[in-house]
Amino acid sequence: MSDKTEDAGAAAPGSIYWKRNLAVSLVGSFTTIVAMTLLLPFLPLYVEELGVSDPAAIVQWSGIAYGATFFAAAFVAPLWGRLGDIYGRKLMLVRASLGMTVAISLMGMAGNVWQLVALRLFVGLAGGYSSGSMVLVATQTPKDRSAWALGTLASGIMAGNLVGPLIGGVLPALIGIRGTFLAAGAMIFLAFLATLFLIKEEKSPARKQAAKDSGGWASIPDKGPVIAMLFTGMLLMLANMSIEPIITVYVAQLVEDPARVTIVAGIVMSAAALGSILSASRLGKLADRIGHWPVIAGALGIAGLLLIPQAFVTSSWQLIVLRFLMGVALGGLLPCISAVIRHSVPDSAAGSILGWSVSSQYVGQVAGPILGGFIGGHVGMRAVFLGTCVLLIAGAAYSWMVRPRADAAER
Repeated sequence: MSDKTEDAGAAAPGSIYWKRNLAVSLVGSFTTIVAMTLLLPFLPLYVEELGVSDPAAIVQWSGIAYGATFFAAAFVAPLWGRLGDIYGRKLMLVRASLGMTVAISLMGMAGNVWQLVALRLFVGLAGGYSSGSMVLVATQTPKDRSAWALGTLASGIMAGNLVGPLIGGVLPALIGIRGTFLAAGAMIFLAFLATLFLIKEEKSPARKQAAKDSGGWASIPDKGPVIAMLFTGMLLMLANMSIEPIITVYVAQLVEDPARVTIVAGIVMSAAALGSILSASRLGKLADRIGHWPVIAGALGIAGLLLIPQAFVTSSWQLIVLRFLMGVALGGLLPCISAVIRHSVPDSAAGSILGWSVSSQYVGQVAGPILGGFIGGHVGMRAVFLGTCVLLIAGAAYSWMVRPRADAAER
């Protein structure tokens, strides 16, 4: 990697507010993710409340409404990243938080299921606060602290995914479903105010260069590491999501009491997220010290090996422990992916390329359940774990082969 690219990727000399920016981005990302995911426990009930009565149609519309946000976000993430390169990353966070405030508040006033789906699409189109925060933190943080900072931010994002459904299971009983949406909108509005008044982004000369460039891809001197990170982001989400369609059925084979199946399945799904929350900042700090590529290859390899015993567990507690350990291993990937991209591209293209990274993760988030459900239904549930294992091991080998050989490029 050239010195020019390294210098371009480094935080601006005047980014003395990086710790404050990290704190606001952490709180804002946690808040917006909570608001986006708290509808999971009551979404089918709300769809029914909006006039859908057939049980099969309720399930279908719930899936469409939930997936609409990620479908839309996958398309616009690179666009928002590109505009952030040109006009500033703070502006993108202000736009996202204000747009989500309006959209999620309006969900509480929806009159039919079509309006709900349209508003979920709008959240995906106008949102992107957490991915925008990744770009801001990646470009404003000193290079030798970037993986730790991104790991801390990733922990907040994953914590939001964990806490959101828990809050969504409690609030509707207290203030009603429509009131819950309005409360979530108010919560994001506070994040909007904090972003507007507390985040300080130093102007960078790279903005002028970003406006001149026709696109970010052509400005990357070595595209191999970036392609590897796009692939790794997709693998990360695919590995996390591949067991989602089969987990309840798989747990039912391990738990004798049918009444405990859903509770244990919920714990299994949460175990990986909890492990990632606890490990993300620590593995990010380790990557700052020893280099990002050893952590990436090691995390993929260890997570892949941990999938093998998951296919042969004989009790639910074994599965819970193994999913937790797998989450610990995978927790270091998100910060390392962002850090490698940040160090591999000039600052004028960082937002657009990190936007492509977000899109690749959404591809994995969609492909994982589809592949897991198909393989689990046609081949067997053990094949889901073993197939995902093969993909992660292959990803580890690929990442290790394409890593830059110079130590300077790793850090």
